[in-house]
Amino acid sequence: MSNVYKVAVLVGSLRKQSLNRKVALTLAELAPANLQLNIVEIGDLPFYNEDIEATPPASYVAFRQRIVEADAVLFVTPEYNRSVPAVLKNAIDVGSRPYGKNNWSGKPGAVISVSPGAIGGFGANHHLRQSLVFLNVPCMQQPEAYMGGAGSAFDESGKLAEATRPFLQGFINAFGQWVEQQKRT
Repeated sequence: MSNVYKVAVLVGSLRKQSLNRKVALTLAELAPANLQLNIVEIGDLPFYNEDIEATPPASYVAFRQRIVEADAVLFVTPEYNRSVPAVLKNAIDVGSRPYGKNNWSGKPGAVISVSPGAIGGFGANHHLRQSLVFLNVPCMQQPEAYMGGAGSAFDESGKLAEATRPFLQGFINAFGQWVEQQKRT
């Protein structure tokens, strides 16, 4: 029997009806038995400022602890101007500072970009992967996950369209295998 790995899920959109949050919640429902997905909220993190590290805000401390406790990380992000939203980049910075205290290091990760547009957040997905290389997050390479046309992935009640289920199921199953493989090495 495999272990159950805690996965910190960071959602790059703060909107109440965010498609990214809907996808994150759906992935948590579809997750294989070896993954326990939990959204780690990032909206209350003040912008990273090294000057406040002497007495870091409680939100920094709590956020960093959630990342430390996670076995793996999953990023669900929209695309803003061919990159990730500022709130997600800020969370990445808070988790990697102060210098020498990178809480992300060595945690297997994956990225899924979610967009109502046709190219599915391709730019944000790859831009985020650049940061993950520096942070020493071994990122799942395949399957790549760009969810374009995401506005039609859910019906009016918020239920996942059956046509989208195989895509998300394949992604989260592969991530479960990736985490298992990385944690064994």
